[in-house]
Amino acid sequence: MNLENSAELKSAFISKTSTLIINTSAAPEFIDITERVISIVEKSEVTNGIATIYSRHTTSAIIIQENEPLLLNDMSSLLETLSPKNSRYGHNDFTIRTVNMNPEECPNGHSHCQHLILGSSETVPIANGLLTLGQWQRVFVVELDESKVTPREIVVQVMGI
Repeated sequence: MNLENSAELKSAFISKTSTLIINTSAAPEFIDITERVISIVEKSEVTNGIATIYSRHTTSAIIIQENEPLLLNDMSSLLETLSPKNSRYGHNDFTIRTVNMNPEECPNGHSHCQHLILGSSETVPIANGLLTLGQWQRVFVVELDESKVTPREIVVQVMGI
């Protein structure tokens, strides 16, 4: 293929988007979704490109980390230290908060602050049809809000040639 020819490049470019539904049961909770992401990449037929994994929620995050139980406990402790559940958050004061309210609203300011630390997405290069994760790297959904332990939508977009 001559990559200087934009028509050839355009016909070779692949973009596939999938949505994973992830059930959560606690917070913080680290859910390893690596194998599901690998499956999406394999089905995409992208040989070289990127996979972006994105949470559609402001109280569940996406991270790349090692799946080691003691480390996951350490990370849970760190999140609580940095943004304790029982601290004062203006977001939790429903007597003054006036926007983005639902009838079943619950105090979850700590979850949003923890999300700020972790983020909404990760992007992983694809080379020779494989995610280029390191030996111990895994892709996690991190549930941060115990009041939202419901299915979470995680978008996986694979792009490349």
